[in-house]
Amino acid sequence: MTRFIITAVLGLFAFGTATAQQNHDQHAQMNQRGARVMGFDQEKTTHHFYLYADGGAIDVTVNDATGKANLDAIRAQLPHIAMLFSQGNFDAPMLVHGTNVPGTAEMTKLKARLTYKYAETPKGGRLNITTTDAEALAAVHAFLKFQIT
Repeated sequence: MTRFIITAVLGLFAFGTATAQQNHDQHAQMNQRGARVMGFDQEKTTHHFYLYADGGAIDVTVNDATGKANLDAIRAQLPHIAMLFSQGNFDAPMLVHGTNVPGTAEMTKLKARLTYKYAETPKGGRLNITTTDAEALAAVHAFLKFQIT
């Protein structure tokens, strides 16, 4: 009985370690794709995704305020992303995550009901997404919740 318990515990430990390594590898691959797509180092920046009653926001900041190259890249990329999203083009999130991102098909279909506005922040930039439409809001929240997870 004791041998079975020890074997089971070791098996769970090995499974947990393998799963953690797989998650780490997937995250590293996503960061590499993100750097290619967005043009700034994902390890030297922080992304925050916010849900609001009228939409949400994507906030990207540099981790080190002296990181001017990444700061400039954030401030160049987010207005560009705002323009693409307003056209219903969500290729960037799909390329970064390597999968279709929830909410984007609906956001494309409902693009006229969504507003995208870029705002510069002291350490980066923020893309605000707003709507007064319930269906579009649900799509925005699905999109942002996927990013959060």
